[in-house]
Amino acid sequence: MRSAQRVSGSEEPTKKIANPDSRVLRPGLIRSCGSMVLLVPHYRIAEAAGLLGVSDDTVRRWVDGGQLRAQRDAAGRLVVDGAELAEFARDQARSTPDPSGVGRSARNRLVGLVTEVLSDRVMSQVEMQCGPHRVVSLMSTEAVHELGLRPGVLAVAVVKSTNVVVETPGEA
Repeated sequence: MRSAQRVSGSEEPTKKIANPDSRVLRPGLIRSCGSMVLLVPHYRIAEAAGLLGVSDDTVRRWVDGGQLRAQRDAAGRLVVDGAELAEFARDQARSTPDPSGVGRSARNRLVGLVTEVLSDRVMSQVEMQCGPHRVVSLMSTEAVHELGLRPGVLAVAVVKSTNVVVETPGEA
């Protein structure tokens, strides 16, 4: 399999590929030897900060402290490799302990704070803030009372689904 060139998230995507048996499907994706290869972008410090939900200064401190690796792009700007940023984000998320102490088959656990509970006699809508993510769950009002869910309560949203839609930013 031929290796793919990287395309930076902050640079103009490659329009032509020298390899004749590859073709550009859309910026960031190529087909090579019959298989899809995702070209991992580089993110500028402000972009990385936005994706991690922190300030630019926090990302710079992580880079200066050696917790997150960065390099200079062709324009001399500090950039973080997308794959390394994804690994860093995953490691940061692991540092939030699951307070339940219960083993489950569901791997998608989001620790957060309950921010709002809207209830009627039968059903409730519970909103949580899990890091930068807003999670909304519909459950019985009885379950809300049994779990003691109210704004400010620490809770874990556990997601188990065989149908999860994954989207990428649209191209203009």
